[in-house]
Amino acid sequence: MTILADVCVAVRSKNAGPFWISADIFFDGRANFARYASSERLGAQVFGQLYGVNPALVKHFPVEALNMLKVSYPRPAPQGGMIERDMHGGQQFVPLLDIEL
Repeated sequence: MTILADVCVAVRSKNAGPFWISADIFFDGRANFARYASSERLGAQVFGQLYGVNPALVKHFPVEALNMLKVSYPRPAPQGGMIERDMHGGQQFVPLLDIEL
């Protein structure tokens, strides 16, 4: 089975303001971008389950020129709050790496 880490050159996450996180998924070429960027396996439902957020709030931004998919989703708690465990959002990409495509 192919996992996301197998078809990407980089996957990262970052702070997108006090209420949002963005994940950047850089595919290893145009063919894999075309095949997987719009896949249900990277859809709002999957992000909702992985991060405990409402799938209706997950936003997808495909960037064809970079073979990249940006996905933004709301933080479960505001940045810097009492239960915040990743202030900069830099570790949130890890669960994405093992998604089966």
